[in-house]
Amino acid sequence: MQALYDLPAPAKLNLFLHITGRRADGYHLMQSVFMLIDWCDTLHVEHRADGRITREDLGEGPALPAEDLIVRAARALQAATGCQAGAHIGVVKRIPAQAGMGGGSSDAATTLLALNKLWNLRLSTAELQAIGVQLGADVPFFLCGTNAWVEGIGDIISPLETPYGLPSTTFLVVKPQAGLDTKTIFSHPDLKRNSDSATITSFAADHFGFGQNNLQTVAQALCPEVNHAIAWLSSKGLQGKMTGSGSAVFAQMPHAVNLSGADSKWQIKVCNNLQLHPLAGWASG
Repeated sequence: MQALYDLPAPAKLNLFLHITGRRADGYHLMQSVFMLIDWCDTLHVEHRADGRITREDLGEGPALPAEDLIVRAARALQAATGCQAGAHIGVVKRIPAQAGMGGGSSDAATTLLALNKLWNLRLSTAELQAIGVQLGADVPFFLCGTNAWVEGIGDIISPLETPYGLPSTTFLVVKPQAGLDTKTIFSHPDLKRNSDSATITSFAADHFGFGQNNLQTVAQALCPEVNHAIAWLSSKGLQGKMTGSGSAVFAQMPHAVNLSGADSKWQIKVCNNLQLHPLAGWASG
């Protein structure tokens, strides 16, 4: 096998995000549901015999940094396995940065899955997750292959299976021009850090209306555009909510929406949720 082309790296939405505490080392404890959507980056991975890792930006967006998560993921896989092969990775970047949609982490996960196959390493999902967690807290989720209930510091991942699985539906996702920095939000003194623990049963009773994002109040204070986007969704009869720690907001879209009145600088996309990651099953177990 010399190349793998057109590999999707899907974004995620946090259907809710509750901060339930903080550990002595400063890491926040949380509960959330991570849901895959069909807003995807695309990767093309080619084998290199010289052991080098190179990356090419194929899209029209801003250039990625030289040591982005794609390159770091490939090098981490080499280091963990002693693999002497290399790779050239092209990426078409569509998922916006600082959105809370996990684009960089998803790219890293797709890189690990692709190179595990291209280099014939046959690592299991758990082995890839052990490498991925060193790259970013969201990477293990994108490797698990399905929507998930996530707890702890993001390291306890429970796939959402029957009877708790998510119904298929459509969402309107809005990414304002301004972004948000994760570290700034989590270090903010006004962040609510004592939400009561939720149960998966209570979530399943109202999949898309349950809970809130505890980061949203701080985010709205730091980034007025988040307020504007939520207000615009409300004007369309939709209940907007922030995803993750970025500036993107989303709403379930049970009916067609006239997109007039939106800021011309926003990125707006109608998305469907996914039941499985497009590369689910690519790891050995």
